[in-house]
Parts: sequence; C-alpha cells; structure tokens
Amino acid sequence: MKKLFITILSLSIITSCSSDLLDVNPEAQKVSSQFYTNSTEIEQGIISVYGSLQYVGQYQLAMPALGELPSDNTYDEVPANDSFTYGELDFFTVQANNSLIASAWKDNYIGIQQANIILTRIGGISDMTDALKASRTGEMKFLRALMYFNLVKIFGDVPLVLKETTNVNDYFGQPKTPAAEVYSAIETDLKEAVSLLPATAAQKGRVTKGAALGILGKVLLTQKKYAESLTYLSQVEPLGYQLLPDVAKIFDVTNENNAEIIFDVQFASGLNGNSEGSTAFQMFSPSGSVSGAKGHNLPTKEVYNLYSTGDTRRSAYIGLTSSGIPFSKKLVKTSNTIADGGSNCVVIRLADVFLMMAECYARQNDAANANIYLNKIKKRAGIAEVNFSAASVLLDEIDRERRLEFVGEGQRWFDLVRTGKAVSVMKNYFANNPGYSTAQIDNHHLLMPVPQGQINTDPAIKQNPGY
Repeated sequence: MKKLFITILSLSIITSCSSDLLDVNPEAQKVSSQFYTNSTEIEQGIISVYGSLQYVGQYQLAMPALGELPSDNTYDEVPANDSFTYGELDFFTVQANNSLIASAWKDNYIGIQQANIILTRIGGISDMTDALKASRTGEMKFLRALMYFNLVKIFGDVPLVLKETTNVNDYFGQPKTPAAEVYSAIETDLKEAVSLLPATAAQKGRVTKGAALGILGKVLLTQKKYAESLTYLSQVEPLGYQLLPDVAKIFDVTNENNAEIIFDVQFASGLNGNSEGSTAFQMFSPSGSVSGAKGHNLPTKEVYNLYSTGDTRRSAYIGLTSSGIPFSKKLVKTSNTIADGGSNCVVIRLADVFLMMAECYARQNDAANANIYLNKIKKRAGIAEVNFSAASVLLDEIDRERRLEFVGEGQRWFDLVRTGKAVSVMKNYFANNPGYSTAQIDNHHLLMPVPQGQINTDPAIKQNPGY
C-alpha cells in the first residue's frame, strides 16, 4: 500500500477532579519519528487512536450509514444531497469514487497506523509501570482489531499491516490480504486484549475487558464459530453490565456510558471549538427539521410499523415529524450548533450480547437457552415472551428482534450479510416499495468497492469483483 498516513495527530487527556470521561482534545501535529519517547507522549498517542474513531470514515458517519442504508432499516430521503454519496448506498449504485467509502478506508488505516506505532514503542518507555503498559497495550490491540473488523466487513480482503510503517514504500506493490487471514489477526488481537484489559476503567470511554469479550464474540459469530463465540459472550454480563429497564434511557445524553453500554465512541458538544461533536444528528435528520439537515439514513416506515402494540422501543427509538417522516431518537440535538452533536455512537451494548448468545444457542439447536436470551430483550421491550422449539423459527425471531432493537446503530446490513439473507431480503424490499423500481442487488454488492484513489496509487490492490 502506497500510503498509510504516518503523520500523527497528538491529542491529550483533559482531566479534572470532576471528570472521569475520556476526552480527545487536539493539540498539534507530531511526526512520529520525533515523538513517543516517554509516558506523556505515549498517552497522547493513545488518545489519538481513540480520536480516530470520531472521524467521518469511522463512527461519526460511515459505520452508522454503511451498516444501515443498504438495508431495509433506513433510506435516503433526498438521494441527490451530497452528490449522491448516501443515495448510492440506498440504491446499490455505489461507485468506487464514493467519498464516504474513501473515508472509511482512509480513516480506519489512520487509526491502525497510530495503534501500530504505540504497540511498537510502548515496550521501551521507561517511565510507565508494567501494569499500565499491559492495559494500554490491550486497549490498542482492541482498537486495531475493531478497525480491521470494520474494514473486512465493508471491503472483504484488505491489506493487513501489523507493525509501524516508517517507509510508505514498504507495502507498495503488495496485494490485499485474504479475509480469513485478517480475521485470524483480529482474533489474536482480541484474545490478547481480553487477558490484558481491566474489568472497569478509570475513565469512561476507555476499552475494558467486556468490550474485548463482546467484540470477540461477534467476530467469532460472524465466522460461524458458535460454540467458541459463546465462551466469550457468556463472560460479559458477570462483569456488571445490565439491561436498562427503560429503553428511553439508553440513548439519553444525560445518561450516557450507562450500565448497558459496553463500548461507545465519545462525542461532546461545545468542546475545543466545537471539534468534539458529531455531524450525525444533522446529517441523519429529515430535511427541513433542523438547520442543514440532509435526510440521510432515516428509519423506513416499514421498520417503524414492524413494532408490535405495546413495544416501548418504537416511541423510544423512532419519532415522527409533523408530516409523518420517521427519524432516529438515538441521536439528539445537544446544542444550537447542529453540526456539533453530543450523542455518543454505541459500538456494543448488553442487548447485542444477549441476542448474539440467543443466536449461537439456536444455531446449536439449544432452544431452551436461545429462548431465555431472546426473552430478556422481549421482556424489557414490554412484549410477549416466546417459547419456540424449531431453530429456524427462533433464528427468524432473533433476526426480527435485532432489527427492531438496533435500528440506526449500524448493524442491520452487516447482520443480513452475515446470515446470508441480504440479497433475498433486499429484493423483496425493493419489490414492495415502488420508489425502488430501478434498484438491483446481487452478490457482488455484499462488499463495497475499494476506493478508486487507492487503486490508482497502487495497482497491486485490485478492485472487488463487480465494480
């Protein structure tokens, strides 16, 4: 790969006696060869890795959009907005020059390179205790694994780089790494992170053992390693996580980092010149509803109508404008600067762990345990519990609950791809929604195109089939 973006953005932790949150405050650009020689600089570099999660190509816009817009959960109200960048995802007309796709590739590799630098340098830092080095190493291995997991879900085969890149030509001319090898590296990182990370962290927003266990379980589930996935997922709840009784409290900005949240990306309004907020609220609100709203990634009427009578999630998760257009209530206005939204982006929460456990049990024909974990979600939502015996019926019900529980959280499309339902579900969706009469999907759409700029830079990186 020609470029891995080796200029590092140094960020520092702002701490006070009244704050235990992980803060990401940009200070200045540092060239890695002249930096990271002591614990203070290493800590700044570590925060820069967390800061990369806030980028447009990661959890500010790309992951919520790429994980929902191609699915039946959300749609693009005005596809022409932003040069069809989001409309292409909605209608499966994605081009290799799509700017959001380019950002997803670039911003993940920026974070990966930053993590690689820390992992290379931290062992030689003399003014850090071994215990702190171990926990920080666990954080970096988790974040690197998370970014590679997102890349492999989006693009399939991708270049795998697990060491600091000091010469951009080192990887020039090398092809993409097969997805199976990337998954193997992800598993290795996460298993090491599990052994290194603390159960709780001094600052909310930092990675903990529960996050590594949960994401590892999802990585294994994605690869159909159901029994092994359960061994890790089953360790999460005992660490102290709980389902919140009131679903409306999960995404309340006054209640962020609550007992259900295992890991989320931190955003905050009004900090550092409005640089720590997210544009997601503005971008994913109905046109005309707030200043500059773009109408991207709105919940579909179909998913809104799918909630049964008495399901508390519909009113908690989805609102309706005066003209009846659904919008996500998981993103809220937190200041008068609309593009500086303070809603955190949830990466994994306990409800996800429970439904993954239900799926793993169902796929191993353990209906009793599958029903137990499925019903935890149903009971919390205020709807009737079930007692299904057939694995196929259970799996369909789990799929339905995942769709309703995680609407807008960037999960539905990846769930459809993982379960092999994406093409059939979307063909049916297009057939039943006249606005999609021109939309077509086939198996090549299960992956996004490699950004054309990357291929232009290094022809050894080949385009995904069909693009």
